[in-house]
Amino acid sequence: MPSKTILITGASGFIGACLARSLADSGQEVHLVLRDAAKSWRLQGKEGSFSVHTADITDYAALSAAVKEIRPQQVYHLAAYGAYAHQKDPKASVETNVLGTINIVNTCSEYAESIINASTSSEYGVKNHSMHEDDVLEPNSIYGVTKSAATLYCSHMARENGVPITTFRIFAAYGYYEEPVRLTPSLIMPFLKNESPRLSSPDSVRDFIFVEDIIDAFTKAAKTKAARGQILNLGTGTQYTIGEVAAIVKNLTGSGKNALWGATEKKRQEPSMWLADMTKTKKVLGWKPKYKLRDGLRKCVSWYKANQALYSTAF
Repeated sequence: MPSKTILITGASGFIGACLARSLADSGQEVHLVLRDAAKSWRLQGKEGSFSVHTADITDYAALSAAVKEIRPQQVYHLAAYGAYAHQKDPKASVETNVLGTINIVNTCSEYAESIINASTSSEYGVKNHSMHEDDVLEPNSIYGVTKSAATLYCSHMARENGVPITTFRIFAAYGYYEEPVRLTPSLIMPFLKNESPRLSSPDSVRDFIFVEDIIDAFTKAAKTKAARGQILNLGTGTQYTIGEVAAIVKNLTGSGKNALWGATEKKRQEPSMWLADMTKTKKVLGWKPKYKLRDGLRKCVSWYKANQALYSTAF
């Protein structure tokens, strides 16, 4: 495909790092905006494939200077704060998720043909039905509240000023380079060592979406005019229990051990449904995920098996 000048925020996270690697491998001109303190272990071995610009997205002046230098045609905004249990500072959530998004939109809109804003299904809160983009937002966390505010700002700028923004509400993402505390590595790594993963409950449910499908949807939306100004769900339309995921991973690794349920504390009351309505996404993008859960997990098992040394040095 023709080369584009691309800006990515949040490339220190696992989705952003996978996206940056994929776009660089496809021959695109990729620029990363990273904070000084950003962990970059996920980008090891690919350092020469990106241009790195040191700026905090909450610092308008520094960000503006970087954007003027890059003049990005495509923007993928994945920087966020609050998705992990240890990220508890409400001020940091507001500054990163709301102010940072405002700064990205305002600095990039002069140049960008498309801006992909990565948001979350946490905007919806708990529902007793599959979540649709027109549902009332009832976030039950500061993270969800601030991501909702960012989405509303993006929608306003798209509607009132014609800024070409697409917001994806991502469901339970999984894939390569995840933090060890996340579900996929916390299952795969012990099972590969023939140890028992320590988990809370087998009954929690999620709609799991593989990182390669996320990248595919992002890059398709960036080229799809009909996606501009839209809010789109990014899931599969199928939910699984954590117990079902554990059983699949155990089978794929050939482990003789079982997960230890109740070994970790439940952080909150879990809903009985957490499921994406994918009707609008399929209609607007003409897109659906390629990977069923077992197929995505099979690729993850192979990847984590090959990269155990990376995890022993990065943490």
